[in-house]
Amino acid sequence: MTEAGPGRDPEAVSRFVEGFAAQLVEAGMQRMPARVFAALLSSDSGSLTAAELGDQLKVSPAAVSGAVRYLAHQHMVAREREPGSRRERYRVHSDQWYEALTNRETVVKRWAAALGEGVRSLGPDTPAGRRMAETLAFFEFVDGEIAAMMERWRVHREKRFP
Repeated sequence: MTEAGPGRDPEAVSRFVEGFAAQLVEAGMQRMPARVFAALLSSDSGSLTAAELGDQLKVSPAAVSGAVRYLAHQHMVAREREPGSRRERYRVHSDQWYEALTNRETVVKRWAAALGEGVRSLGPDTPAGRRMAETLAFFEFVDGEIAAMMERWRVHREKRFP
């Protein structure tokens, strides 16, 4: 069952969820996390239980659990306890793309550190060392650009969505 709401066509919402999930899969995300993410993103509350996700996507609780674990690790969803209940709700972050890219920035920094060690190990004047140094320079550039872009986004978001 797709979350109903005023003016919503459940079949159209389901088509959106599956279509957007397919785009995420094409970009490299695993299929079930992509479907769960698209379902959460398209819900008015931005938050659903495992049972609601399972019903909507017609999948098992285990499939939902694995998908949520992946999405939480990517900083794209958070787990919340319902007040007075043992049930967990899964919430998409309002700034999920910011969170995901910021998480990638951490990965880029780790890669840059490893590449720096590679340059030192191989020697900067060897063909492999030069190639490693160029790769390192690329990741250092990307790291700076991500940080600057995130700041521009924060300012833009505040203006557009006060």
